[in-house]
Amino acid sequence: MSHPLIRPLAALGLLVGGAGSAHAASEVVRHGAEGPSPILTGVTVPAGAETLYLSGQVPPVADKAADPTTPAAYGDTRTQTVGIFRKIEALLAAQGYGLQDVVKLTVFLVGDPKLGGKQDFKGFSEGYAQFFGTAAQPNKVARSTVQVAALANPGFLVEIEAVAVKAK
Repeated sequence: MSHPLIRPLAALGLLVGGAGSAHAASEVVRHGAEGPSPILTGVTVPAGAETLYLSGQVPPVADKAADPTTPAAYGDTRTQTVGIFRKIEALLAAQGYGLQDVVKLTVFLVGDPKLGGKQDFKGFSEGYAQFFGTAAQPNKVARSTVQVAALANPGFLVEIEAVAVKAK
């Protein structure tokens, strides 16, 4: 037999305990943000959050005199990465978002001919590090980086998709 007050007290405990978690559940939670890793292990997005999905962005022309079907027109992997993140930053701003709102990136790297067809992950990482996990913008993101056979233009070495979230 249980005491007649046990059920009402348990229910009250759930209500009070749930009050704090309701606030926490309304915020984006970045998992694995501590430590030296430049990326997160994951992100929890609250129900009802506003989400912006950006299509894959490719690099802007860096050298207008170069053949636009070659990497020379867009720069090396690091240069292309920086140019793409600047484009992403502008596209986010146009929708009322910022880089701090990005929660997920999917990165496509083409093998660099100068590296024997291997992806320049170091060059990408150097460009990425200018925008995420910095003193000015400390948020990190969940991220996948894959090497692909080719992109739409043979001069592109990098394409990046971004997902940004704003909790309401």
